[in-house]
Amino acid sequence: MKNLTDMMKQARELQSKMAAAQEELEKLEIEGTSGGGLVRVTLTGKGAMTGVKIDPSLFNPDEAEILEDLLTAAHNDAKTKAETVVAEKMKSLTGGLPLPPGLNLG
Repeated sequence: MKNLTDMMKQARELQSKMAAAQEELEKLEIEGTSGGGLVRVTLTGKGAMTGVKIDPSLFNPDEAEILEDLLTAAHNDAKTKAETVVAEKMKSLTGGLPLPPGLNLG
């Protein structure tokens, strides 16, 4: 019975660490860029977009499609970086053990 008690204690500790990691990811800011830094997008560690910065040189009505593409690329860059940070945090929390399918912090 002692093993079960120890397992339950470890599960509660992991749950507490996961909740703290969730809060930390919400506060984390990750920036993605495109167009050589002309477009910058900021996301939280959970993938929510919190900011967009566009160099004024891109405000040409004839080049709206280019700006749209650059925004998409900057967002994808930030999202990839955020996913990498989340994966590293999960790895450190779980001691390298893979999370069960469907259990995700993102």
